[in-house]
Amino acid sequence: MVKYTNKLEHLLYTLVFFSFLIMFVPIINGQNFHLDSELLHNVELKYGANARSLVAEWENLIIQDDSENDLEKLEKVNRFFNRLEFVDDMVLWGEKDYWATPIEFLGTQAGDCEDFTIAKYFTLKFMGVDEEKLNLTYVKALNYNVHHMVLTYFGTPGVEPLVLDNLVTEIKPASMRNDLMPIYSFNGSGLWLAKQRGRGKLAGSSNRLQRWQDVIQRMSEDNLGQ
Repeated sequence: MVKYTNKLEHLLYTLVFFSFLIMFVPIINGQNFHLDSELLHNVELKYGANARSLVAEWENLIIQDDSENDLEKLEKVNRFFNRLEFVDDMVLWGEKDYWATPIEFLGTQAGDCEDFTIAKYFTLKFMGVDEEKLNLTYVKALNYNVHHMVLTYFGTPGVEPLVLDNLVTEIKPASMRNDLMPIYSFNGSGLWLAKQRGRGKLAGSSNRLQRWQDVIQRMSEDNLGQ
């Protein structure tokens, strides 16, 4: 969770960024997923042996997944990442708002709400969950009076989504999360104004945002999706 000076401007800016990011990072899934030995070696050098083990465990989670349906995948992924520690970007990275790649998140074994959500999103895509079912959703966490990000899953278009959250361990339907006020949701296909507890009104998309090229580059260097 992060407090923003100009909340609306920041939300729109970051939504546009992530739409751009997802469009340009190629995605692989299932048994085709592979982390090379050099990456694992670099993770150990930078973050330590425990981090390397965690990244290898993440790889196995994806490669060895034998879930019979999406719901099983959601439970596995939510449980895997929610054991990591919440740490504010300023404390962890020395920046007000830093979006970590899954490797960086696993390496530090900590992150904020965006990092949890991004990691869950990409992991589920790697495991074969259809992107159209997944939205990264900005909400207001009413109990904390801050803006927050969660992952929402739409089993069928137009139905009530399930919410994957680092604040609440259990995956619940959106109607059971009265502590969250939806604002915007997005994935690689578009951005939605979420005044309701569904996907909401389509608000457009973008294919530009030079400022965030470094995030794309970092994922490319991790060979995620190559």
